[in-house]
Amino acid sequence: MSTNALSAATREKLMRVSTATLCTALFKVGLKNQFIQDVHPLGYKGENMVGQAYTMRYIPAREDLNPISVFQDPNHPQRVGVEECPEGYVMVIDSRKDPRAASAGSILVTRMMKRGCAGVVTDGGFRDAPEIAQLEIPTYHNRPSAPTNLTRHQAIELNGPIGCGDVAVFPGDVIVGDGEGVVVIPIHMADDIAKEAHEMTAFEDFVTERVTAGDTIIGLYPPTKEENKAAFEAWRKKNGR
Repeated sequence: MSTNALSAATREKLMRVSTATLCTALFKVGLKNQFIQDVHPLGYKGENMVGQAYTMRYIPAREDLNPISVFQDPNHPQRVGVEECPEGYVMVIDSRKDPRAASAGSILVTRMMKRGCAGVVTDGGFRDAPEIAQLEIPTYHNRPSAPTNLTRHQAIELNGPIGCGDVAVFPGDVIVGDGEGVVVIPIHMADDIAKEAHEMTAFEDFVTERVTAGDTIIGLYPPTKEENKAAFEAWRKKNGR
């Protein structure tokens, strides 16, 4: 596991901001490729997924090494990963952006849910997707996929650096998912990014209120007019933001 732990205060901030806002906050400090591509939520319940990354990496399956009997091995990496992913962590799976076979199914995802994992993300697919969508654990994938993972994938490594949806994910990185998708935040940046995104969200809520009331965005978004900056500070005090 990562030696750096996500604080409760930072986690709480990340629960209340969007992946879009987090991507902008990351862009401000030079990180442009942190949003996992082609990964979508199943049965989004309206609350963010937040947790540190525990990773699993697949390579292309080879038929002589991947008969269905390999699942009888208690040391099979997929089985070990399901039982080792820590409480509060997100299992992030490198399926090589290949959803032609399933990264996991409903039984394994249910087991991770019961163990207290914070979510599961794959750039491949899940089998039993309708059942997984009904579970309380947040899940993200490319698309449903019925074939067993052994037909395309071989689980080869746990908790090492991976690529998921064209984004580098290191063990312990902070993973945030919402109704749009999933963003990866380096753990050493998490506190600052969460604080910046929290501030940005307050301002965006103020702007949305003003625009909904009919105001122009010129001078408001961004706030290049001093009167709008003053109005935002007054709004924060009024709304406890």
